[in-house]
Amino acid sequence: MKKDPESALLYREWKTPPAKAILLLIHGLGAHSGRWDALGRFFSEHSVSSYALELKGFGETKDYKGHIDSFNTYLADVKRLAEIAKRENESANVFLLGESLGALIAILTAKENPPLFNGLICISPAFVSKLNFSVLDYARILTYLLCNPKKHFNIPFNSAMCTRDKAYCEAMDKDVREHRLATPKFFLNTLKAQIKTASSKGWPDIPALFLIAGEDRLIDTKVSRKVFESLKIKDKNLIEYPEMYHSISIDIEKEKAFRDILTWLEKRI
Repeated sequence: MKKDPESALLYREWKTPPAKAILLLIHGLGAHSGRWDALGRFFSEHSVSSYALELKGFGETKDYKGHIDSFNTYLADVKRLAEIAKRENESANVFLLGESLGALIAILTAKENPPLFNGLICISPAFVSKLNFSVLDYARILTYLLCNPKKHFNIPFNSAMCTRDKAYCEAMDKDVREHRLATPKFFLNTLKAQIKTASSKGWPDIPALFLIAGEDRLIDTKVSRKVFESLKIKDKNLIEYPEMYHSISIDIEKEKAFRDILTWLEKRI
């Protein structure tokens, strides 16, 4: 894990000099940058350097768990990480890659800073969740949003909903960097991000690749397809993996998705 002295952001890196491309990796809700290890090592073997952001409120950050006052903090961190990556790999194109909630953050960042990026890769983008919150849960979240926006709520999902890899599930369950907590303010910020990213308005005219899991238990993939179809850009591709679970980057046969991303990248470098 590295720490940027200027912004205090934490990140991991898998570098390969000279890099023919750069991936900026953004993990999802409850996850951490270590989840990208297999992907980072795969791409480093194919001359692509990867930089993975540790989102504040998650993983090894010291911030309040499952909380952020504004997603603008995440966008600023992604932009800063892009600056670091460009400085260390001067001539390489930069591609954003986010999974689940991380895909929403990647989209928002690309919308605000289109000249910085050469492409956008969205794995299981969480435009609409399928999490099993009850009406009472929503009422409690709304109440605490008004009186205690940093109140912790448990998020109703588990490792077995993320991946079919039982060994990885066991590792996730033992990993102190993994947590299933979020605050009412975080839920509100996530809802705002879902609304903004589901709109094709302001979508940057850069290549976009969507990877969708056929057995996704956490998000509504029908919405993901509708968003993809609404994009008015020339260079867009969608790949579905019928048997895979939500967290494609750590699921069984993840290497197939890695190879598909590599093939897509190599045509755009």
